[in-house]
Amino acid sequence: MTLDLFAGIPVRDYQAALRWYEQLFGEKPSFIPNDVEAVWELAEHRYVYIVQEPERAGNALVVSFVEDLRERVAAITRRGIEPVKRETYENGVTKVIYEDPEGNEIAFGGMAEDQRPGNDEPT
Repeated sequence: MTLDLFAGIPVRDYQAALRWYEQLFGEKPSFIPNDVEAVWELAEHRYVYIVQEPERAGNALVVSFVEDLRERVAAITRRGIEPVKRETYENGVTKVIYEDPEGNEIAFGGMAEDQRPGNDEPT
């Protein structure tokens, strides 16, 4: 059985949010189902979408765990968006947090390179 996951982010200003998320993800949406939603496929069967729902805007929390955290953060920075916060946990996981103009929190997490399974090289 295939399972598709859609994480929704409510926004007030759809057009402004569309531009910001294109900049964050570095690409246009994978598809636009209607005039108030845009969807990005971050990995096979795993999607993030924005939807114009002013009454719910600014309260989303979305985290994607990625293998290429350092490269992803660098690419986002080159596109002009800086994280608002970084957290590193005792288990070696780092979480880099971005906040869209409406206050929604979008974060990317990953293992420190020297903590990844299979990395037995001394640092």
